[in-house]
Amino acid sequence: MVSIDQIIQRTVNPFDSTTFRPGNFWHDDHSQQSTIHSIHQEIVLGVSQLLKQVEGDRRSRTLVLSGDSGSGKSFLLGRLKQTLNPQAFFAYIGPWPESDYIWRHTLRHTIDSLTCIPEGEQESQLLLWLNSLSAFRDEGLLKKVIGERNLFIHNFKSTYPSGIYNANEFFSILYHLTNPDLYSLACDWLKGDDLDQESLKLLNVRSSIETEHQAQNILGNFGRIATATQPIVLCFDNLDNVDRSDRGYIDLQALFNVNSIIHNQKLKNFLVIISIITDTWRENSPHVQPADLARVDQELHLRPVDIPAAIALWERRLSPLHQQADSPANSSLYPLSEADLHRKFPGNKALPRSVLMLGRQEFQKAKLRLQDNRPVFQEVDQLAAFHLTWEKELAKSRKTVQEIRQFSAPELMKMLREALEALNVTGVEPKLLQSPTYSRYSLSFYWSLTLGRIGVIWIEEPNLNSFCRVMKSCQEALRKNTCQYLYLIRAENLGVPKNQGYRRYQALFVDSIHKHIIPQIESLQILATYHNLVNAAEAGDLLVGDRPVNRQELKELVVTSEVLQSCRLLQNLGVFERNLGSLLPQQTLDGVQSEDSLMRERLKEYMFALVKTQQLVGRNVLMESTRSQFPDMTPEGIDGAIGVLCDEGAIVILNPESDADEQLITVTP
Repeated sequence: MVSIDQIIQRTVNPFDSTTFRPGNFWHDDHSQQSTIHSIHQEIVLGVSQLLKQVEGDRRSRTLVLSGDSGSGKSFLLGRLKQTLNPQAFFAYIGPWPESDYIWRHTLRHTIDSLTCIPEGEQESQLLLWLNSLSAFRDEGLLKKVIGERNLFIHNFKSTYPSGIYNANEFFSILYHLTNPDLYSLACDWLKGDDLDQESLKLLNVRSSIETEHQAQNILGNFGRIATATQPIVLCFDNLDNVDRSDRGYIDLQALFNVNSIIHNQKLKNFLVIISIITDTWRENSPHVQPADLARVDQELHLRPVDIPAAIALWERRLSPLHQQADSPANSSLYPLSEADLHRKFPGNKALPRSVLMLGRQEFQKAKLRLQDNRPVFQEVDQLAAFHLTWEKELAKSRKTVQEIRQFSAPELMKMLREALEALNVTGVEPKLLQSPTYSRYSLSFYWSLTLGRIGVIWIEEPNLNSFCRVMKSCQEALRKNTCQYLYLIRAENLGVPKNQGYRRYQALFVDSIHKHIIPQIESLQILATYHNLVNAAEAGDLLVGDRPVNRQELKELVVTSEVLQSCRLLQNLGVFERNLGSLLPQQTLDGVQSEDSLMRERLKEYMFALVKTQQLVGRNVLMESTRSQFPDMTPEGIDGAIGVLCDEGAIVILNPESDADEQLITVTP
């Protein structure tokens, strides 16, 4: 058996800051999160009561949920979803890239969430919603539903005879949701993908959702036929990275326009939750029209927690360590103490994140005190801590980002623009193309004043008519000298020689100075990772080591750590070359390393960063932590990487003569 002191020396700090930040509650692993029910219980009860009111009279309601950075707003949204999902369908809606795209963004993210499968269920929220409709429950219909599209549509139109926008096509899409072979395609239509003619024909619809008005009405259809179903909870979160108004304020007015339309058009069965930082709400709400603010039914504010709740937070994190020990410790808080909390928080109140950060510091002190003759290091290596943060977020992106088309064109361009700006690329500007419809598919930047402006077009829409129009806009941009060079980013089909769009594409990008880049999913995962960190930094929720990091500090860490250099898309755009005006040193991309070689380097870098931030860690714990981050690596490969790091003098095993499960590793002094 092993003592609690030995476990503390070997383990990764249970208060590690990479575990503090939740995001989209459909992407987070809530099985690893610990809920203290006494924390913000009054907020949970308040939201539950408001949801019951919606259930009772079907009238939509709006709640503003405010709190300081670190008060636990995003975590609370996940807790609400986990607690109330049996009574309602939940949608997570992150920051919108453009204010004039907000309805399409809201619809897209609502459908994305509705396609998720709740805990304990076999079907998605969308199918559970569809099955709960009274028209769908008709027994005569159920006997004939497969292959009986016209009967399905007739039954729905009879049940909902008025107020449904584009009823025939909408009910046709609902019908195809019941067909496993067409379910994904029907979901793509509902999300607003610009589908090709073949796909539209399969769905028995004439066109895709192309405008804000159409997106608004399709979302409205869910409200108009929802009287027999559970409510839909729309959770808007991370609002600090949304589009800004002409006066520089966060454009909350766009969101409140959406909210007012939900109320004014009497769309039923929605609960709108707007999660926002208290200071952001205080500074920006005066710029929202009073009539729209009046549509808020309730405001709830997250307050600091008391000492008993802080103790419970610490106990929940320390409990797994205590359970491994051969004998119980003197205190459930060991190696911490309640006195640490009273000393740090004399007012007996603290934000949950502050409690966890104190736990990290005190645990680290105790861990090093247990190792004989070791100084207590206070300074956290920011770069090493950032590598761990990046790898954790990248691992999450690799699980959740599986298709390039799961993002809209404005989202793709925003992610690319953020990465270019982080790398200090010169003169990045959105909307190169002058087409009001397709400008959001483009951006531009400078290579140099002598070489001129570079245009980038990213269009993944399957509709070849749209592709043709974008190619025509590209030709016009070159003819008007809006840019001097063009890059086309597209993984989707280009068409065939008989298509006009394909011929325009060939004239532009085949045997030309203009280039076509086929993006890889790995590049998009990297861009999405940085985008998620930007959202967190803007909201004050990005912790690196022991302190919050703002967006400018994040950019500096990205440049120093070179984490974006492995993005093939950015490499293909040439942004790591000196003549772009980037502040980065010149990168040599000739003789690109193999994927295996890059993976081994990432593995070593991660392990070294983990040892450096933990300062002391058990060999087996290091292997287990690395394996969870790099599941494709074998134990032999990870163990070999430890040997290489030792040979290179980066780390040292303090007791090499001991068994592997007793060995302690630290950085070389």
